[in-house]
Amino acid sequence: MNPLTRRELVKRLREFGFDVPHSGGKHSFMRKRSLKVRIPNPHKNDVIDIDLLDRIRKQAGVPKKEWEKYD
Repeated sequence: MNPLTRRELVKRLREFGFDVPHSGGKHSFMRKRSLKVRIPNPHKNDVIDIDLLDRIRKQAGVPKKEWEKYD
Protein backbone atom coordinates (compact mmCIF):
# COMPACT_ATOMS: atom_id res chain seq x y z
CA MET A 1 0.00 0.00 0.00
CA ASN A 2 1.33 3.44 -0.95
CA PRO A 3 0.42 6.92 0.34
CA LEU A 4 -2.09 8.81 -1.86
CA THR A 5 -3.27 12.36 -2.33
CA ARG A 6 -6.92 13.12 -1.63
CA ARG A 7 -7.56 13.33 -5.38
CA GLU A 8 -6.05 9.87 -5.88
CA LEU A 9 -8.11 8.50 -2.97
CA VAL A 10 -11.33 9.83 -4.47
CA LYS A 11 -10.43 8.30 -7.83
CA ARG A 12 -9.63 4.96 -6.19
CA LEU A 13 -12.92 4.88 -4.25
CA ARG A 14 -14.84 5.78 -7.42
CA GLU A 15 -13.23 2.75 -9.09
CA PHE A 16 -14.75 0.67 -6.29
CA GLY A 17 -18.23 2.06 -6.93
CA PHE A 18 -18.42 5.04 -4.57
CA ASP A 19 -20.05 8.27 -5.76
CA VAL A 20 -18.51 11.75 -5.79
CA PRO A 21 -17.55 13.36 -2.45
CA HIS A 22 -20.29 15.12 -0.50
CA SER A 23 -19.89 17.82 2.13
CA GLY A 24 -20.90 16.80 5.59
CA GLY A 25 -20.05 18.55 8.81
CA LYS A 26 -16.32 18.50 9.51
CA HIS A 27 -15.42 15.96 6.82
CA SER A 28 -16.48 15.01 3.33
CA PHE A 29 -17.84 11.56 2.68
CA MET A 30 -18.50 9.20 -0.20
CA ARG A 31 -21.34 6.71 -0.54
CA LYS A 32 -21.90 3.33 -2.07
CA ARG A 33 -25.52 2.34 -1.53
CA SER A 34 -26.02 2.53 2.26
CA LEU A 35 -22.27 2.50 3.04
CA LYS A 36 -20.81 5.90 3.95
CA VAL A 37 -17.04 6.48 4.17
CA ARG A 38 -15.52 9.67 5.60
CA ILE A 39 -12.58 11.08 3.68
CA PRO A 40 -10.07 13.79 4.63
CA ASN A 41 -10.75 17.38 3.69
CA PRO A 42 -8.71 18.78 0.82
CA HIS A 43 -5.40 20.35 1.74
CA LYS A 44 -2.89 21.60 -0.77
CA ASN A 45 -0.17 19.01 -1.51
CA ASP A 46 -1.04 16.83 1.48
CA VAL A 47 -0.50 13.11 1.21
CA ILE A 48 -2.67 10.67 3.16
CA ASP A 49 -0.51 8.25 5.10
CA ILE A 50 -0.76 4.49 4.90
CA ASP A 51 -2.37 4.06 8.33
CA LEU A 52 -5.29 6.34 7.49
CA LEU A 53 -5.66 4.84 4.01
CA ASP A 54 -5.87 1.37 5.54
CA ARG A 55 -8.63 2.51 7.92
CA ILE A 56 -10.55 4.09 5.02
CA ARG A 57 -10.08 0.92 2.95
CA LYS A 58 -11.52 -1.18 5.77
CA GLN A 59 -14.49 1.20 6.22
CA ALA A 60 -15.13 0.91 2.49
CA GLY A 61 -15.12 -2.90 2.73
CA VAL A 62 -12.40 -3.28 0.10
CA PRO A 63 -10.09 -6.29 0.55
CA LYS A 64 -6.41 -5.37 0.79
CA LYS A 65 -5.50 -7.45 -2.27
CA GLU A 66 -8.11 -5.64 -4.36
CA TRP A 67 -6.90 -2.24 -3.15
CA GLU A 68 -3.28 -3.09 -3.92
CA LYS A 69 -4.10 -4.02 -7.51
CA TYR A 70 -4.32 -0.27 -8.19
CA ASP A 71 -0.97 0.64 -6.53
